[in-house]
Amino acid sequence: MADNWVMHPYEEQRYVPLMTYQENDNAEADRENSAPLDHVLPDDILERILSLLPVVSIFRARAVCKRWNHVVNSERFLLSFTADLPPQKPWYFMFTGNEDPVGFAYDPILRKWYGIDLPCIETTNWFIASSFGLVCFMDNDNRTRLFVCNPITKDWTQLRPPSDVILPDYSALSVSVDRRSHDYTVTLIQTKQVPGDFQRWDLSIHIYDSDTRSWVSPAEEVLVGWRGGDESIICDGVLYCLIYSTGVVNSSETRHALIMYDLNSQSSHMSLFRTSIPVPCSLTCGRLMNLNEKLVMVGGIGKPDRPDIIKGIGIWELHKREWREVSRMPHRYFQGFGEFDDVFASSGTDDLIYIQSYGAPALLAFDMNQKQWKWALKCPVTKRFPLQLFTGFSFEPRLEVNP
Repeated sequence: MADNWVMHPYEEQRYVPLMTYQENDNAEADRENSAPLDHVLPDDILERILSLLPVVSIFRARAVCKRWNHVVNSERFLLSFTADLPPQKPWYFMFTGNEDPVGFAYDPILRKWYGIDLPCIETTNWFIASSFGLVCFMDNDNRTRLFVCNPITKDWTQLRPPSDVILPDYSALSVSVDRRSHDYTVTLIQTKQVPGDFQRWDLSIHIYDSDTRSWVSPAEEVLVGWRGGDESIICDGVLYCLIYSTGVVNSSETRHALIMYDLNSQSSHMSLFRTSIPVPCSLTCGRLMNLNEKLVMVGGIGKPDRPDIIKGIGIWELHKREWREVSRMPHRYFQGFGEFDDVFASSGTDDLIYIQSYGAPALLAFDMNQKQWKWALKCPVTKRFPLQLFTGFSFEPRLEVNP
């Protein structure tokens, strides 16, 4: 039965552009574009009908006529109806790392790609984190340009950086949105080598609160024999960060570990030796994910004699500071990526994990509830030259959450 569920990554699929309503001064044309029941349904009934549609259909309903555009954008509709919607299946936004941040978003429910462009950023060289409809971007070049946006509504805001931030060697970005108040927290973990000492690294945490619109820097730590990296996540009020060994590591030794910081605590719990959690095996491309407030890690499993070359991809879930394996990618899917260069992207939200090779636009999804793997339909993006790279991130499509 599972074999019948498998689809090849290169099945053809036409993409659908997302649309927004354009003002029309021609009243007759506007009436022709109106829905047949537009003039007989009261607003509350129309709002209820629209609220039952998928998010993408609600969004595209704004292009029907002025009245529908007004209803969908009204505060009452956004607060009273879309706020009650259950968590949406996460979309995956894919783009090429060699061009402008214009790409395609995959809807796993309707199995369609939508052509969209990201607001507020001009290149693809950014750190990216997402939570409940909001996506946070930080410029990788100077680490001072920081934005929060809703990719569906295209609303965005720029955050001023922490005042005491210096250009670090490594940065890790994460964001968490309160599903009721829509307040959000942005965390920035920065790591810089102590001058002249490769074994010692200064690690600091900076936290932005959208309610107070201010930064605090509650924790600093000196890591010895370890350094921070670019991978962190907020899960159930705790900030987790992957750290990496800086010593000469044998294949049998741990190359990565996990440290944590309680965002609700007034004191730091970043002591490496008291709270570090080793990863289950030698990993490459380790990624942390918050799946329904459960901490999940995806990583490439290294060969015993060559830890830097992966023989497969695994998924683990953290239970009381112990990793439990959820699944390993079956070999036929691993081969389905074609020329796999041992470097891959992975991202997840809700109960879906997406995995993508940097060298091709093929996209594979894993359902945490059903424990099943499934190829997405082929992305419309084309590979224009051999060394062209592809990447992406997942986000939950929401209309009512804005920065």
